[in-house]
Amino acid sequence: MKVGIATGAGRGMGLECARRMTGVVDRLLLVDLDEKTVNAAADDLGAAGHGAVVEPFVVDITDADGLARLAARTAELGTLRAVAHAAGISPTMADWRRILRVDLVGTAMLAEALRPLVTQGTAMVCFASMAALFGNTGPHPAAEAALADPLDERFLDRVRDAVGPDIEDPGVAYTWAKRGVHRFVQREAVRVGRLGARVCSVSPGIVATPQGRQEAAQHPSMKALVEGSALGREGRADELAAVVAFLLSDDASFLTGVDVLVDGGVRAALSLGS
Repeated sequence: MKVGIATGAGRGMGLECARRMTGVVDRLLLVDLDEKTVNAAADDLGAAGHGAVVEPFVVDITDADGLARLAARTAELGTLRAVAHAAGISPTMADWRRILRVDLVGTAMLAEALRPLVTQGTAMVCFASMAALFGNTGPHPAAEAALADPLDERFLDRVRDAVGPDIEDPGVAYTWAKRGVHRFVQREAVRVGRLGARVCSVSPGIVATPQGRQEAAQHPSMKALVEGSALGREGRADELAAVVAFLLSDDASFLTGVDVLVDGGVRAALSLGS
């Protein structure tokens, strides 16, 4: 039995990734912290009859015991084939510590929990953000050294010491967390590559999801980024899911350790001064 895992699967991009995955695995675990939404998502996908048996799994991505249960359930069901890790929070949703813990530490914890199940053909995609490519995130050896070990028990303090008080701004913390995801994916790809497994990340731009709308309401500058982008519109969750589906597929069998920017041409336009 081929098993898939989609995190943050109660809604938005995580749900759309899960929808794509139902056609390529036999059993699909929908992971989310919100029991109501993930149960509804599982019912919806199950009723659609796309092939996979869909099972909801409620867990906080930063809960080590919960992730151990997730790994154990995956092993019971079969062979781990695909992981779409979309669970995460954005700047308006929490303080800087929670953002770093969920978006980066949680990513590392999930990978660590699932690593014993990785085998030939396993593929994982972690969600980062185009935010990691903006802001004051140029060469910063101390910060890079801190980000390199998100499972260090002093991780948050080390990042705070390296970046300084600016890290307490949720937007700054989000940028560094997602940059950390980029670096983590590179390291994880090397770790699991010898087993025949792959790990990539995607960096969404501004996407029309409930979380995206919440951010846009608090940051009017996002509208200008959309209007000035190459395509001049927001992305759709299914467009991100299509890219994730490719990265998880055998068609991407030589692609690992890289980030794919899916931003509708925001960065292209900014680089040209548009």
